[in-house]
Amino acid sequence: MTPRVILLAIALISSMPISAMAADVDLDTAIAAPTRTKANAGRDGARHPSASLLFWGLKPGQTVLEVAPGVGGYWFEILAPYAKATRGDYIAAIREIDLKDRAKFTNGALYSNVKFTVFDQTGSALGPASSADLVLTARNIHNWMWVPGMAEKSMQAFFSVLKPGGILAVEEHRADPKPQVTEARDGYVATATVVSLARKAGFVLEANSEINANSKDAKDHPFGVWTLPPIRRDAPSGQPPNPSFDHAKYDVIGESDRMTLRFRKPH
Repeated sequence: MTPRVILLAIALISSMPISAMAADVDLDTAIAAPTRTKANAGRDGARHPSASLLFWGLKPGQTVLEVAPGVGGYWFEILAPYAKATRGDYIAAIREIDLKDRAKFTNGALYSNVKFTVFDQTGSALGPASSADLVLTARNIHNWMWVPGMAEKSMQAFFSVLKPGGILAVEEHRADPKPQVTEARDGYVATATVVSLARKAGFVLEANSEINANSKDAKDHPFGVWTLPPIRRDAPSGQPPNPSFDHAKYDVIGESDRMTLRFRKPH
């Protein structure tokens, strides 16, 4: 299927209206929790946690596996307490080097329910086959495109660990309507690229949403997507910060324009 056909197919898929999504008291509680860091809670206006998670199909009691959440990650702070409150399981798929120092993720008793698995560029199994209800990868795919074969192997690992009927939830910086640059080195990925990767692994695109769209993002920033909040890069990677760089117009744009996709593993 060509990228043009894929994009046309995406356009024909109806997104679930936010108003039609059922409320989830436990999710609201997790999002409003005072234990969340101020930095993460301050990004809720750009990341739309409740609407995004409900669109993806988060439900009480699920086994949710988040890929590469990072230390104190945005979704980590919401999903781990939510799983604990609803008697589900939250699994953080992190690098082996971080697995050796997992205490920095768990913050004492606050996230004592968190389970861990290794995620790396080899595409090794993330857990027993058909054991997860939902796999979430947020703003990661562009990184994997810099390592030959990693994006493909990752998708295959997600497909394997999900139960039949399970969901792959994707949030990613969106290149469209501009063409994707080589290896997505500016951080922006074409929707057609993500859809093609998922389809090759066996997934079906079930729905897309404009929840995380940002029409102000022209995707032509001097340091790629990282010029925008929350990174606010002001010099090329590896070089000293530039104190004279004017962040004003990029701060007005806010966080990136992002695709929000829901894939399903067929029964």
